[in-house]
Amino acid sequence: MSFEVPPPYAPGARVRIIDLAKAGHVRVPFYAREKVGVVERYGGTYENPEDRAYGRGRGTAVRLYRIRLRQQDLWPDYAGDATDTLELEVYDHWLRPEREQEMNDA
Repeated sequence: MSFEVPPPYAPGARVRIIDLAKAGHVRVPFYAREKVGVVERYGGTYENPEDRAYGRGRGTAVRLYRIRLRQQDLWPDYAGDATDTLELEVYDHWLRPEREQEMNDA
């Protein structure tokens, strides 16, 4: 299972993890939704696990990325080192370019 075009997000790209307001078996924790991070790396293409968990969408391909987020961006009262980060694996349908959101807010 793969795509014929290269992945849209390259390492170093700033992305927003959007809130799709999905209930049930999803792979994006609530605390990371609507936060901005940096693509650490592209992880390949997989069947959509959110659909598979409910027996839907066999064969639907989604891209997986590792996203690095600053801990102080996740938790405003974070008292650790300013360089502390958390990495999450996030599928592409949960991601948008950071500047797309900025343009929508203007």
